[in-house]
Amino acid sequence: MPLMKTSNPALSDKTFQNLPGTRYGGMGGLIDAADRMTLSGTVNKTGILLICALATASWTWSLFLKSRDMADVAPLMLVGMFGGLIFALVTAFKKEWAPVTAPIYALLEGLMLGGLSAVMDLKYPGIGIQAVSLTFGTLFVLLLAYRSGLIKVTQKFRLGVIAATGGIFFFYLAQMLLGFLGIRFSSINGSGAIGIGFSLIVVAVAALNLVLDFDFIEQGVQLGAPKYMEWYGAFGIMVTLVWLYIEILRLLSKMRSRN
Repeated sequence: MPLMKTSNPALSDKTFQNLPGTRYGGMGGLIDAADRMTLSGTVNKTGILLICALATASWTWSLFLKSRDMADVAPLMLVGMFGGLIFALVTAFKKEWAPVTAPIYALLEGLMLGGLSAVMDLKYPGIGIQAVSLTFGTLFVLLLAYRSGLIKVTQKFRLGVIAATGGIFFFYLAQMLLGFLGIRFSSINGSGAIGIGFSLIVVAVAALNLVLDFDFIEQGVQLGAPKYMEWYGAFGIMVTLVWLYIEILRLLSKMRSRN
């Protein structure tokens, strides 16, 4: 069975290649069933990573609410942002370290997301809880839809999501580079119809990436990937969830600013 591609950089088409004991180019023969990746194990690990992120997010949130001073959480947010990026890269290149690096990544991302959410919630009361609820709701709805067969990952579906994700990535990159030259995309980033429409599209694409992640992890289970890949699969889901949450938060802020 060929490996399926996903637009999630943590779960690329080569993720399960050349892993010890897999049925896809692995070395040393198949590993015992008890030492293989499972769906239930990956779900459990995803839950652990979510708890890690929620714990540190709650901490930075409470710190900001006590003083309402951005200076109290800004250093933690920077540590979370850059530390999360570093550990994401380490996890991507050293999959066997995922049982340690994936929880650290989740803890660091929680620092950044908690501070960001608290600041946004001060400006738009209730927006943080709304974004969290919509993110988890999207996760569970898409998981149920995928497991029930309501959403089928066909080749056209896969290529469409990958192309859309790549387009968004390069647009954000171009926007960041052009920003240094003073060029701003006010209509895209604003709260008008174009800005909200763009955010809706990005949220939809981010959500559909979860479906590709579910499908790809299932392929890893079928290939008999080693047990530590459960942590790596959970890490891949977390990467998509972080992106989805930030985009939902951005969309809600645009909608609230119109009032």
